[in-house]
Parts: sequence; C-alpha cells; structure tokens
Amino acid sequence: MMQVGTLEIILDLGGIHSLKQKRGIIKGLLSKIRKKFEVAAAEIAEQDTIRSTCLGFSAVGNDASMLQSRLQKIVNFIELDGQTVIIDFRMDIL
Repeated sequence: MMQVGTLEIILDLGGIHSLKQKRGIIKGLLSKIRKKFEVAAAEIAEQDTIRSTCLGFSAVGNDASMLQSRLQKIVNFIELDGQTVIIDFRMDIL
C-alpha cells in the first residue's frame, strides 16, 4: 500500500536583512535537500517575511518507517546546516 510522508518545518533566519538574501539561502537549502533525500520540497508560507519561513517536504513509498526515517534525516540535516534555526516541525505519515 502506498504511504505518503509529509514534513512541515518553521525556521528562524535570524541574521537575514533582505528578502533577496533569504531567498538565496532557502533556494540553496531546498536544492540540497531535494538532491540528497529525493523528496519534493517548497517554501509553503512566510514568503514575504524576512526572518522566518515555513518549508514543506513530501515523499512517497510503501514503508512508513522508511519514510519517517527519511523525513527525520531532513530535520537533522537542517539542524546541522547552521544557516537557520528550527522553531517547530510537524511530521505525518498518511
């Protein structure tokens, strides 16, 4: 049976001073995550807010535990990246 994993992450971008700078950081981060974890990824809210954003990720598979592991690895990757701080996140397997 097909499983869908979703992840929503709210990030603080403390040292950012312009939307152009924010978009550069977010674009690079999303690109790295898409390639490394083979997930769909997008900025889903807070696009016009300079110092925060909300990113969404999704993946499809047939093993819920594998999807949960992949999404948790994304959370860990963002934490270690150091450009942002995770404020909150929500993970669901449907």
